[in-house]
Amino acid sequence: MDKRNTSSEEVSGKKIGASFGLIVVVAASLFFLVGNSGEADTKAPTPVKDKLVVGASTTPHAEILEEAKPLLKEKGYDLEIKVFQDFVLPNKALAEKELDANYFQHIPYLEKEIEDKHYDFANAGAIHLEKMAFYSKSVKKLDDIKDGATVLVSNSQTDWGRVITMLQDAKLIKVKEGTDLVTATFDDIAENPKNLTFKYDIDPAIMTTAYQNNEGDLIAINANFAENIGLNPEKDGVIIESNNSPYANVIATRTKDKDDKRVKALIDVLHSKEIKEFINKKWNGTISVVD
Repeated sequence: MDKRNTSSEEVSGKKIGASFGLIVVVAASLFFLVGNSGEADTKAPTPVKDKLVVGASTTPHAEILEEAKPLLKEKGYDLEIKVFQDFVLPNKALAEKELDANYFQHIPYLEKEIEDKHYDFANAGAIHLEKMAFYSKSVKKLDDIKDGATVLVSNSQTDWGRVITMLQDAKLIKVKEGTDLVTATFDDIAENPKNLTFKYDIDPAIMTTAYQNNEGDLIAINANFAENIGLNPEKDGVIIESNNSPYANVIATRTKDKDDKRVKALIDVLHSKEIKEFINKKWNGTISVVD
């Protein structure tokens, strides 16, 4: 037997054994590290990053939502606001699931949209009332209204009952017995002692232009549009909507999302003391908070 060969084989065997042992140790160490790493990841808190996408009119809705954004963030939700300039697209976008909710319309408008367009929507909560008023460049008080005066109202049919209620409360007209004032139209007027002439074919967004051009004796303007030209219903209105009006602006959602935790969190924030104080301070009575 060759002793050199035997010795060489023994040395080689020892090296292989040592290498194998090292591999086992390294593998065990990696297993231990990976196992601990996994355990640490499991225990690490994962921040909530849920997002709520809400469509809104520029004023006051989007402004209110901007104020609410950090408060909603504290509840764990990111708020994305998409601004719309009309009254048609926000509901269309909600129906097409481009939005989680919208905030631009009052209750009668929402109900009519559901009836006419068969939207599967729900009122998730009332937030505020924007006081409508009749403004005029020529009339300062009710006694100044002349026989045959022209009254301009927008073509938004859901506001007709609203302005008819205001005119009846001011004793300028009287509707037929049994008329539902929310759905009343100008055909429901039974008495018109001052022979007022009604025009109701103007887009809501250009009622302020009609006022600035003095196109009527009394012009009904929504608060959000009136504010854009510096009009305040309490200070400048000839006839002002009452505080118990049913025309509160609401958060609307698809019906199945009405109880979504993100939506409920937004409603809570919009009813918070901070938002109420913001609305009262910024709009000084033009907008009333709904509890």
